[in-house]
Amino acid sequence: MSLPMLASSPLAAAPAATAVPGRAFYLPSLDGLRACAALLVFFSHAGWGHLIPGGFGVTVFFFLSGYLITTLLRREVEQHGRISFRSFYLRRVYRIFPPMYLLLFLLLGLCLAGVLQNDMSWGGVAALLTQSTNYYLLSVEHSGLLPFTGTYWSLAIEEHFYLLFPALFAACAARWPHRRTAALLALVCVAVLAWRCVLIYWLQAADERTYLATDTRLDSLLFGCVMGLWRNPALDARPLAPRPWQHALLLGGAIALLLGCFVVRDPAFRATWRYTLQGLALFPVFWYAVRHPQWPLFRPLNWRAVRWVGEISYVFYLSHLLWLAVAWHLWPDNRAGGAALALGLTLVFSWAVHLVVERPFARLRKQLHH
Repeated sequence: MSLPMLASSPLAAAPAATAVPGRAFYLPSLDGLRACAALLVFFSHAGWGHLIPGGFGVTVFFFLSGYLITTLLRREVEQHGRISFRSFYLRRVYRIFPPMYLLLFLLLGLCLAGVLQNDMSWGGVAALLTQSTNYYLLSVEHSGLLPFTGTYWSLAIEEHFYLLFPALFAACAARWPHRRTAALLALVCVAVLAWRCVLIYWLQAADERTYLATDTRLDSLLFGCVMGLWRNPALDARPLAPRPWQHALLLGGAIALLLGCFVVRDPAFRATWRYTLQGLALFPVFWYAVRHPQWPLFRPLNWRAVRWVGEISYVFYLSHLLWLAVAWHLWPDNRAGGAALALGLTLVFSWAVHLVVERPFARLRKQLHH
């Protein structure tokens, strides 16, 4: 299924994109950013959450997903004049579902066999299987989820985004230039912030309401979509800032803004303004990471080892809670040692699933759906 559209601008040179065998379009810095996000989440859950902002790692994942999906859809429009919804959703199914359901059914089997202690309910299992974990968690007092699936709420938000955004983008791209679509998405981000403020300041909602729900976290993805359409570092030739001092001001201001969001601990601020300010700050950080990967600050993102962690980061994110529990069971008296063991176990498991599951499904998709 596809929708013909008008291309709004010629495809500019992509100075930061790299040709890699088997990959039509690859931005190495994005794998580096994935690795950073995954490690933030891991070390936060490993016992250093008071120092390491694991929630920010999730926000980085959201921004990255929004940017990458928008960039790929935009390239498809500019190259073919249309979006193939069939191809888009098949790519998502082959990429996301096999590792996710492999781990879910593994955990379910261990619970049913009595190997894992659990308080699972079939409602919780159904929520995990149907990508509604985030709203399920907001509707029950006790989660009833399978053990070690505490990160699946964020996957539900991404799946909701994948369901809604391609059709919205197709409708806008058929009528408007990309800049106007970016302006519309920016207005949606403002509306999401306003909705969070209503929930927290007026309706006295719990912080979890704005942290877990798709309608209050969608802007974290949409900020990435805005960058995909307006001054995209991989597609648009125009720089974000023309002069060196402006580059320094933008990047330094973004880092200062992020640090401020970490320092301010007011619960109402963290449940409302934090996500918006982090989204604004991530815009220049991502832009420079993609456009200027050779800069010393961003060069480590492109190291082979870092990119490797980014390549397996999806399974790493899915499974790290399980391996933290295993490591602490084996090494209960040393939290740091257990975390190091868990890191190793998670990396090995993620690489194994990548080789045995992710790569074969990627090849299968190419064979069945050209």
